[in-house]
Amino acid sequence: MPRPTRPERGKPKRNVAADDKFPARRRLRRKVCRFCADKKALINYKETRTLGDFITERGKIIPSRVTGTCTWHQRKLAAAIKQARSIALLPYAATRI
Repeated sequence: MPRPTRPERGKPKRNVAADDKFPARRRLRRKVCRFCADKKALINYKETRTLGDFITERGKIIPSRVTGTCTWHQRKLAAAIKQARSIALLPYAATRI
Protein backbone atom coordinates (compact mmCIF):
# COMPACT_ATOMS: atom_id res chain seq x y z
CA MET A 1 0.00 0.00 0.00
CA PRO A 2 1.54 3.39 -1.04
CA ARG A 3 2.08 6.09 1.54
CA PRO A 4 -0.07 9.21 1.31
CA THR A 5 1.89 12.19 0.00
CA ARG A 6 2.73 15.03 2.34
CA PRO A 7 2.07 18.64 1.52
CA GLU A 8 5.24 20.45 0.51
CA ARG A 9 7.06 22.41 3.16
CA GLY A 10 7.91 26.07 2.88
CA LYS A 11 5.85 28.74 1.18
CA PRO A 12 2.53 27.54 -0.16
CA LYS A 13 2.20 27.84 -3.92
CA ARG A 14 -0.12 30.53 -5.23
CA ASN A 15 -3.17 29.27 -6.97
CA VAL A 16 -5.89 30.99 -8.93
CA ALA A 17 -8.49 30.53 -6.19
CA ALA A 18 -6.38 32.48 -3.66
CA ASP A 19 -6.03 35.44 -6.06
CA ASP A 20 -9.79 35.69 -6.42
CA LYS A 21 -10.13 36.45 -2.71
CA PHE A 22 -8.24 39.72 -3.07
CA PRO A 23 -8.91 41.17 -6.53
CA ALA A 24 -7.62 44.62 -5.57
CA ARG A 25 -4.13 43.26 -4.89
CA ARG A 26 -3.87 41.80 -8.36
CA ARG A 27 -4.46 45.01 -10.28
CA LEU A 28 -2.08 47.42 -8.59
CA ARG A 29 -1.20 50.25 -10.91
CA ARG A 30 1.92 52.35 -10.61
CA LYS A 31 1.03 55.83 -9.39
CA VAL A 32 2.39 58.70 -11.43
CA CYS A 33 3.73 61.91 -9.95
CA ARG A 34 1.29 64.72 -10.70
CA PHE A 35 4.07 67.25 -11.08
CA CYS A 36 6.21 65.09 -13.39
CA ALA A 37 3.22 64.30 -15.61
CA ASP A 38 2.08 67.92 -15.88
CA LYS A 39 5.08 70.19 -16.32
CA LYS A 40 2.91 73.30 -15.95
CA ALA A 41 1.88 72.36 -12.41
CA LEU A 42 4.27 74.09 -10.05
CA ILE A 43 4.75 73.72 -6.33
CA ASN A 44 4.24 77.11 -4.72
CA TYR A 45 3.60 77.81 -1.05
CA LYS A 46 0.96 80.41 -2.01
CA GLU A 47 -1.22 77.87 -3.87
CA THR A 48 -3.14 76.45 -0.93
CA ARG A 49 -5.56 74.50 -3.12
CA THR A 50 -2.74 72.48 -4.65
CA LEU A 51 -1.07 71.96 -1.28
CA GLY A 52 -4.40 71.07 0.32
CA ASP A 53 -4.60 67.91 -1.81
CA PHE A 54 -1.47 66.64 -0.08
CA ILE A 55 -2.49 67.16 3.56
CA THR A 56 -5.09 65.31 5.61
CA GLU A 57 -8.02 66.85 7.45
CA ARG A 58 -5.87 66.78 10.56
CA GLY A 59 -3.11 68.77 8.86
CA LYS A 60 -0.60 65.96 8.31
CA ILE A 61 1.40 65.64 5.09
CA ILE A 62 0.25 62.60 3.11
CA PRO A 63 3.21 60.27 2.29
CA SER A 64 4.39 59.80 -1.28
CA ARG A 65 3.55 56.09 -1.26
CA VAL A 66 -0.12 57.12 -0.97
CA THR A 67 -0.13 60.09 -3.35
CA GLY A 68 2.36 58.71 -5.88
CA THR A 69 4.51 61.83 -5.82
CA CYS A 70 8.16 61.25 -6.74
CA THR A 71 10.88 61.82 -4.14
CA TRP A 72 12.13 65.08 -5.61
CA HIS A 73 8.66 66.65 -5.76
CA GLN A 74 7.68 65.22 -2.36
CA ARG A 75 10.58 67.10 -0.77
CA LYS A 76 9.63 70.32 -2.55
CA LEU A 77 5.99 69.76 -1.54
CA ALA A 78 6.87 69.22 2.13
CA ALA A 79 8.98 72.38 2.17
CA ALA A 80 6.16 74.39 0.56
CA ILE A 81 3.60 73.04 3.04
CA LYS A 82 5.85 73.90 5.97
CA GLN A 83 6.41 77.39 4.55
CA ALA A 84 2.66 77.91 4.08
CA ARG A 85 2.05 76.73 7.65
CA SER A 86 4.59 79.18 9.05
CA ILE A 87 2.79 82.16 7.51
CA ALA A 88 -0.66 80.77 8.44
CA LEU A 89 -1.91 79.85 4.97
CA LEU A 90 -2.33 76.22 6.04
CA PRO A 91 -3.16 74.82 9.49
CA TYR A 92 -0.63 72.98 11.63
CA ALA A 93 -3.44 70.84 13.05
CA ALA A 94 -7.18 70.42 12.70
CA THR A 95 -9.49 72.90 14.34
CA ARG A 96 -11.54 71.61 17.26
CA ILE A 97 -15.21 71.18 16.74
